Amino acid sequence: MHRDEDLSGSAVAPDTGPTTDTSQRPGRAPSPDMVWVPGGTFWMGSDHHYPEEAPAHQVTVSGFWMDKHTVTNEQFARFVEATGYVTVAQRPLNPADYPGASPETLVPGSLVFQKAKGPVDLSNVANWWSYLPEACWKHPEGRRSSVKHRRDHPVVHIAYEDAEAYATWAGKALPTEAEWERAARGGLDRNEFCWGNDFTPHGEHRANTWQGYFPWQNLREDGHEGTCPVGAFPPNGYGLHEMAGNVWEWTSDWFQERHQGNKGKACCIPVNPRGPATPKGSQDPFTPAVPIPRRVLKGGSHLCAPNYCRRYRPAARSPQAVDSGASHIGFRCIVRPPTP
Repeated sequence: MHRDEDLSGSAVAPDTGPTTDTSQRPGRAPSPDMVWVPGGTFWMGSDHHYPEEAPAHQVTVSGFWMDKHTVTNEQFARFVEATGYVTVAQRPLNPADYPGASPETLVPGSLVFQKAKGPVDLSNVANWWSYLPEACWKHPEGRRSSVKHRRDHPVVHIAYEDAEAYATWAGKALPTEAEWERAARGGLDRNEFCWGNDFTPHGEHRANTWQGYFPWQNLREDGHEGTCPVGAFPPNGYGLHEMAGNVWEWTSDWFQERHQGNKGKACCIPVNPRGPATPKGSQDPFTPAVPIPRRVLKGGSHLCAPNYCRRYRPAARSPQAVDSGASHIGFRCIVRPPTP
């Protein structure tokens, strides 16, 4: 079968309509906490929500193994103990890398969500985000906080470099955006959520999100404020937990403002597509003079609310500066089977 190349060099295949599993499950999982995500063709993105999710288009991905849940504080602690790794949030900052930044921000730390006391201007993220010295994976809310009683919660304050280092140590990788979205959909093609089209089927919450008026009123109808333990909500059709809400998750793709779709080739579907080969810098709201490369985050978080961020959906995506994490950003890993 002839296969063309798309503009980024990824192979594309003729559009023969949606398929199911294009790759057989290759024996046992690499580890007990991973499940198989079957390969196949699915609709990626959405034309009905935020502009960066468009256009909806078909892609094909090969099967892979994926962590059932995001990497936890306990798992990350084992990595740090074994390697002595120091996360980006724990390292001193070089003033030359942040021209125009205020001196008080040039100390090790990270962005921490702080609940507002009442309604605020939603166009100004500084109304609920604060850069706190010493905030990091071990101290999620700053120096006086701890993960002692949150060992089974997602590790947070993870920059892209940190996630990549853990994945390499574990013999795994970070998923592409297409792989992540294929997994999140759980076999439900073109559905709104990871579990179907009803946000609360039978009145039950299926994800850790924000109920009420963000960023000041959280009704906690889902039983949680802040992150929740992994596995707190039912898995999707592939056996994956919290693919929506709880924490945003890193993917390996550089962010672009819109999907490239089929790049004008209506007859073809990209196979194992990846994002742009090189990053585009974009402005950081806290250091606007610095264009910082960004990668794609997926899944939304416990801070996503109907009045501000309806991104607890498989199609949703967000850019994140590679040099920083925050108190709502984590990750999970995949293993791709060897190519025959």
